[in-house]
Amino acid sequence: MQEQNVAPIEFANVGVAQRTNRVLRNTYMLTAIALVPMALGALLGSQLSFGFLRSSPIMGALGMLAVLYGLMFFIQRNRESGVGIALLLVFTSVLGLMTGPLLQSVLNFRNGGSLIAFAVMGTAAVFFGMAAVSSSIKKPLTGLGKFLMIGGIILIVAVIANIFLQMPIISLVLSAMFILFSSLVILWQLNAIVTGGEDNYISATLSLVLSIYNIFVSLLQILGVVGGSRD
Repeated sequence: MQEQNVAPIEFANVGVAQRTNRVLRNTYMLTAIALVPMALGALLGSQLSFGFLRSSPIMGALGMLAVLYGLMFFIQRNRESGVGIALLLVFTSVLGLMTGPLLQSVLNFRNGGSLIAFAVMGTAAVFFGMAAVSSSIKKPLTGLGKFLMIGGIILIVAVIANIFLQMPIISLVLSAMFILFSSLVILWQLNAIVTGGEDNYISATLSLVLSIYNIFVSLLQILGVVGGSRD
């Protein structure tokens, strides 16, 4: 009787493990794919003039935020179909394009290429570091999720406020906060997959690519301020 009771439980555990591994594998794969159009968008963005941003920076910034949040909404609405994947790739392309003005500014430095390389390596180090930590935590980080929800709202309000204030010191503080916040999002999101709290790889990938973007951009902004050289 004991063997008959244990066998279904073991079978269920194997099924859960297989599903979790599949979601994690698909998430990593889609994240890698999604970074390609982001890189191509960044390459294209570094060549564009972005005249509309220079003529009306506040309206331009608010307009781009509206586009991004609109895409995120429709990705989530279609997260169970291939349409969600297609929209995700469009989303990462737009993210890449949005790095254009920052890349142009950094490339004006004599060591601009090195700063971009450092930002890429730093972003990769954070991502893989958080991935390693998340795999070692076997229980859900429920408390962290609630903290990130509140922190995300605060950061969004701060970003919108600084669009109008345009204060460099606040921009630097926000960059540092985004690196910390996005690192914790990666940890929380991967932990949610490992512990069975996330079963949709499209939603998970959306969270990861947005965090990767935020870390890269924030690192590059900080490096540009503290390490940029025009000599």
